[in-house]
Amino acid sequence: MSAPELVGVTIDGRVVEVPKGTGLVEAALAAGIEIPVFCYEPRLGAAIGACRMCLVEIEGMPKLQAGCTLTAQDGLVVHTAQTSAKAEEGARAMLEFQLVNHPLDCPVCDKGGECPLQDLTFRYGPGNTRMSFSKLTMDKPIPISPHIALDRERCILCYRCTRFSESVAEDGELVAVNRGAQSMIATFEDEPYRDRFSGNVIELCPVGALTSTEYRFEARPWEIQSVPSVCGLCPVGCNIAVNTREGKVKRILSRNHPEVDQGWLCDKGRFAFPSLRAADRIVDPLLRVRRRGFDAVSWDDALDAAERMLRDAGSDVLVELSGSETNELAYGLAKLVAALGGTMRLPEDDPAPLGRPLSSLADASSVATEDGAPLEEAAPVAALWAKQGRRNGADGPGVTLRVPRTANGVGVAHAVARAGAKTSGSLLQAPALLIVSGDDAAAEPPVRELAEASGSVIALTMFQGLAVGWADLVLPGTSYLERDGSLTNMEGRTQRLRRAVIPPAPDELAWLAKLAERFGVELSAHAPVVHEELFGRPFEELGERAPLDVAVPDTSGARHLTRPRGSRLVRYRPLFSGPAVERVPKFEFQRPNGDVELSPEQARELGVRGGDVVTVRTNGTSAQLRARIRRGLEPGVVLVAEGAADELAPGDVEVSRP
Repeated sequence: MSAPELVGVTIDGRVVEVPKGTGLVEAALAAGIEIPVFCYEPRLGAAIGACRMCLVEIEGMPKLQAGCTLTAQDGLVVHTAQTSAKAEEGARAMLEFQLVNHPLDCPVCDKGGECPLQDLTFRYGPGNTRMSFSKLTMDKPIPISPHIALDRERCILCYRCTRFSESVAEDGELVAVNRGAQSMIATFEDEPYRDRFSGNVIELCPVGALTSTEYRFEARPWEIQSVPSVCGLCPVGCNIAVNTREGKVKRILSRNHPEVDQGWLCDKGRFAFPSLRAADRIVDPLLRVRRRGFDAVSWDDALDAAERMLRDAGSDVLVELSGSETNELAYGLAKLVAALGGTMRLPEDDPAPLGRPLSSLADASSVATEDGAPLEEAAPVAALWAKQGRRNGADGPGVTLRVPRTANGVGVAHAVARAGAKTSGSLLQAPALLIVSGDDAAAEPPVRELAEASGSVIALTMFQGLAVGWADLVLPGTSYLERDGSLTNMEGRTQRLRRAVIPPAPDELAWLAKLAERFGVELSAHAPVVHEELFGRPFEELGERAPLDVAVPDTSGARHLTRPRGSRLVRYRPLFSGPAVERVPKFEFQRPNGDVELSPEQARELGVRGGDVVTVRTNGTSAQLRARIRRGLEPGVVLVAEGAADELAPGDVEVSRP
């Protein structure tokens, strides 16, 4: 590929060479000059010049031009508001226009202190007002969803939010209605904004028009601490910034890793943190002392009980991993169990890493999952990359992905192998002892059945409602927001997890190290030390933007699977499911409600519209469910979420009108 043609552009007297066609805003940044913007955001596609904040003077042109809509051309001479009185006057006029009806509520606005409108008003604003009439007022706040509040008085109609809805998430749920001075942002047909990526519009909004209901009136930017970390709720491993105040998580923001997430974050990763304060959170070890009762015990007593159970079981120990463990915790558990001669059951049968950046999906002509399940349910941000490729007309080979079912299935498998522990991919005969690690494992019905048949059970879990019915010893678990360590995502990229808040109970690695010491197993209580033992490299090498380890092979390739003819039922695990999500009531409106999902093509063939009742038959069983149309669903695939219509098993399926 030939090198791009370079052109010379002069901006405020500075000459910079950039590839021809580079946006003028980016060219200015290359020269160390900022062109102020509101509506411009390169991730949303082509600039639209809606806010006119970027007005610049171009030599040879009689009028000011919207800088965001211009591209670098050889010999272009640009003067911004920093050097041109004409451009400065344009910026001042635009700000005066934006502030005509904007409420002066900065002291109570949640955007205060990190608001581009506030910042640019201080730099370029008029300083006083010439308007003596009353400002336009509207009802506020408008709850466009349980997660998001809309204050229309503050909106400057930059259209960032509607462009995200239309051109990135492609949900079409957020729209602009009316015209002229009556234009305003609304949801389509006033329905709640249900899309799984809705929270991104809060960050995109350059003013306080769209705010988080969780964060409203909870903190100010100068009061919070921001911890760079990684989301541990799905296999993508999106980069996040965890904002805390007085030791509590107040909000989670995206943190742009251009190869992983491009700065987008799903609602599960953004809004699930209140589960840390769930009413049934376990904070002390619980030991069964009566047939159906538990007592809170000290950690010394808990470790004594765990040691006794392990010694009584001998080598007949099975550890059920959930895939939510850090690499270091999984390695520590496996190292102890390997010394005892026990067995580890992996949460994934074949957690092969993708071996290349998720951003490469934007070059594929098509992206599908091996089991036909929706990509946006299993790895939501990966689906955004696929949509971007489709919008851009990507013509690369199609890709069929094997998406891990758990957040750290790839890393857990590697950690267990490094520890040399015996593994099993299937449920075994009930052992003398089943150690259940993690809330997701504790919530699995097959795991509970095996645990109830075992001699004794130790459960590592955060919530009482999961294991107290069948465990003999319950040890408090921690969240990914409360841990130090690392996670390995579906690419095979190992990223650093940083503790954002102190957990209400000791970290698992701390007490596991003490337990291992009783069996003569050397295990550090500190994640950096365990990490170096596991990976053979310093923990400090994991920076804030971890690179993809080139040593990880690309095991997925660019392959297509031969799909069987006819319709087939596929059961999938919904994104908004799991113990953490279930403890956040605001997710209720986004959870699947037991519908059967059909492709638009199949719905047309059957003459079915959304909301119609259809009969679904498979493997000799049938159920009547309401139909829901899912755009982008592969023709022939019929979807039913796990936990709904359990009598319907995957396989050939027939759908008909009753």
